[in-house]
Amino acid sequence: MAKKTYFVTGTDTGVGKTIAAAAILEAAKAAGKRTLAMKPIASGCDQTGEGLRNEDALMLQAAMTEDVAYDTINPIALEPAIAPHVAAEQAGKLLTAQRLIGFCRGLQIRPADLMLIEGAGGWRVPLNDRESYSAVPRELGLDVILVVPLKLGCINHALLTAEAIRADGLFVAGWVGNHPEAEAMSCEQETLNYLSVHLGAACLGVLPWMESTSTARLPEMLAGYLNIKPLIEI
Repeated sequence: MAKKTYFVTGTDTGVGKTIAAAAILEAAKAAGKRTLAMKPIASGCDQTGEGLRNEDALMLQAAMTEDVAYDTINPIALEPAIAPHVAAEQAGKLLTAQRLIGFCRGLQIRPADLMLIEGAGGWRVPLNDRESYSAVPRELGLDVILVVPLKLGCINHALLTAEAIRADGLFVAGWVGNHPEAEAMSCEQETLNYLSVHLGAACLGVLPWMESTSTARLPEMLAGYLNIKPLIEI
C-alpha cells in the first residue's frame, strides 16, 4: 500500500498542478522513492487509437516509477475542454465522490512510497449538483499540496483556498509557487515573502518558467527546484 498519499489542488484551473505534481514525482524518484500518481477526472482529452488520452495524465504516467495502465491513472476521460461536471453530463456520465474514492483506493493498495492524486480545477470544483471534488480528499483523509500561480491576485486566492482546505478538516502539507507565464509578476519576492509567512504551510519550492525546455523533460528539470523532504519524511 502507498505509504503516503497527497491530494494536489490549485487556486484555480490552469495554475500548473500537473507540472508541479510531475516535478514532485521526479524529485521523489531521484531520492530513490517508488511513486504512483493519478488524475481521476480529466477533461480536454484527445481521441487516439487507444481511446481518449489526456496530456496531463500522460505526464504523470511518465513521471511515476511504477508501471500503471492509463485507464487506472485516468479512469474518467472526457473530451470537451470544459468544467468536468458539464463535460460528464454531456457525455451521459455521472460523477460522484464515492466513485472517485473507489478509483483512488484501488490504486492506493499498490506498494509505493509516495502517491499523488491530482484534482481538477480548484478546491470547490463541482462533481455534480450536490458534491464538489473536495469531498474526495476529505473522505480519504488526505493531506493537501497547494499549487499557487505567481500572478496578480494569487495571495487572496491562495489564502482562501488554504482556509477552505482547513475548514474541511484537512492539513496543507506544503505549497508550490509556479510561474504560469514567461513574464514575472510585479513585486514577486514580496508576494512570496507574504505567502511564506501567512499561508501556514511549508513552501516546497518555486518553479521557474522554462520556455525552451521540451515538455517531456520539463518535470525532470523542475524537480531540482523543489524540496520534498517535508512530504517524504512525514
